[in-house]
Amino acid sequence: MRALRAEAQQGIRQIEMPEVNQVKPQQEVQKTDFTELLRSAVDSVSDQQALAKTMVTAYERGEPGVDLAEVMIQAQKASVSFTALTQVRNRLVTAYEDIMKMPI
Repeated sequence: MRALRAEAQQGIRQIEMPEVNQVKPQQEVQKTDFTELLRSAVDSVSDQQALAKTMVTAYERGEPGVDLAEVMIQAQKASVSFTALTQVRNRLVTAYEDIMKMPI
């Protein structure tokens, strides 16, 4: 979520005040599309869940080099990221419902 927040904040253009007799050209700022941002968040959560599932399967098979602590940490990361994504979805739905209830 912090990475997504940083990406979203990069899309915000900061206005610079020109100094006397010096005008600095504005740097081009890459605008981030909300749908792309949401898609990348969903893909990231999906990747974490797939990695956690792969690690659990490898541990259950008894493959060497798979540590139980690492498996549990990855499973918790996947769980937390899924919960955060669910909360974001719930807030978006609530915001949409609030907007739809507004009088014109």
